[in-house]
Amino acid sequence: MRKLVALFAFLFIITTVKAADFDITKYGAIGDGVTLNSQSIQKAIDACYKSGGGKVIIPAGKFLSGTIALKDNVTLNLKKDAVLLGSIDLKDYQNLDPFTEGLGIDVGWALLVAVDIKNIGIEGEGTIDGQGAAIKAKHILTDTRPEGQRWGLRPFLVRIVRCTGVTVKGVTLKYAGAWTSHYFQSKQILIENVKIQSVGVAHNDGIGIDGCQQVRIKDCDVVSGDDALVFKTTSSLMSCKDIEVSGLRLKSSQAGIKIGTESIADFENIKITNCHIYDTKNGGIKLLTVDGGHIRNVLISDITMDEVKTPMLFRLGSRLNVFRKKMETKKPTGTFENVVIRNVKAKAADQAQLTPPSGILITGVPGHDITNLTLENIEITLAGGGTAEDSRKAVPEAIDQYPEVKTFGPKIPAYGVWARHVKGLKLINVKFNLDSNDLRPALVCEDGKDILVTNWNLPETKGAEAIVRLENVLGANINALTVPGEAQALVRVEGANSASIKAAKNTMPSIKKEVETIK
Repeated sequence: MRKLVALFAFLFIITTVKAADFDITKYGAIGDGVTLNSQSIQKAIDACYKSGGGKVIIPAGKFLSGTIALKDNVTLNLKKDAVLLGSIDLKDYQNLDPFTEGLGIDVGWALLVAVDIKNIGIEGEGTIDGQGAAIKAKHILTDTRPEGQRWGLRPFLVRIVRCTGVTVKGVTLKYAGAWTSHYFQSKQILIENVKIQSVGVAHNDGIGIDGCQQVRIKDCDVVSGDDALVFKTTSSLMSCKDIEVSGLRLKSSQAGIKIGTESIADFENIKITNCHIYDTKNGGIKLLTVDGGHIRNVLISDITMDEVKTPMLFRLGSRLNVFRKKMETKKPTGTFENVVIRNVKAKAADQAQLTPPSGILITGVPGHDITNLTLENIEITLAGGGTAEDSRKAVPEAIDQYPEVKTFGPKIPAYGVWARHVKGLKLINVKFNLDSNDLRPALVCEDGKDILVTNWNLPETKGAEAIVRLENVLGANINALTVPGEAQALVRVEGANSASIKAAKNTMPSIKKEVETIK
């Protein structure tokens, strides 16, 4: 009896394996790069689903397609030299889950889509190519609206919507018409060894995680026209939570690592480690909550950056947008708390959005402080070149504006760290290098409470008014700074609300006044 049971089990496994592979060419797909294969590929996916699941095989060849939808328990397997090629005709695409993105554009069309399903995969050595530039070239022949209004009709490459159990592994994703990969309100996601090369049109985000939980992203290589790795929440119904990222290489025309801007739900328990960001045009690490979401319990560590414009931006704001307007309402201003950035070494680009460049921007809004942000073991190399006039530039509050580096520029009054509306800020073991003299302070803090600045190693500068300027700061401890240069004072204290400022154990051989208070 046992032998019979074992035999039946073996036969069941063999039958299942044979039945589980569905080659799209058996359903009429032709890999000539010309024939539209949407229906044939969908037939293979549907047959696989009806059989109980398995693999849909895309063999070597170029298989042109519009929108195709994965089903439960189906893995799309792209063999070596296989290309799923996006049609350049917009009528071949569907929008199975419409929404409005952060700039107010209706979006959601996609090439490969999964909606409300479970246990799916996209794997193999092949490529999904959206032909984004060709789509745009054809699109603008008949759509004469400004680019900022029409781009939303162009398709994402991969969209995963409200799914559980998602694996994307090994594949190459290229040249999306809009966002490259968008994961929305999904759980148990693994993204591993994925290569993204998606440039040529605007809004080519690389990996977009939108209100997802239990996510692991490992060992991916991303070159993107927009944010390389971005976490967002376009719906208040599900937070970004329990996420681990490691081993990524990131190049972008916008940000390397970003949380926000769409931020109507929370971001919490996120850990990002061992990543390299390079040749990035609009921020290395940017954490932004401006639509009512809460950023908390985030750790980013062991990051290197090379030729990055403005290495870090942290923003708590009050834009308060709604992205699914028929379903949700505005939320009050959120919070930004308990974030740690540790072990970061960056070479900032000499030419940046800010002139001259600055390293780190931190700002809440009046009445809403960024709280308990810790920056530890940070080294940034900058061009320098700031003037005395630059050191007194007022920075706009921009309370309800789109949060971007340029929103606060083009002049920032500190070359190292500029912080405003902060509480419990800790700046520990920080080093700045300058290629030329800079008359701006290394640190300017405005409207701060309980600030710790310790173990800094600063470059030799001459002629500055102060190395640290505190404006309306209640409670600050400035200690163990090594300052080889000259300045009128190490710490300059201004503002009627400044009090309890302490400085001790600082090494400053050419600076006579440790603390200068201006009333």
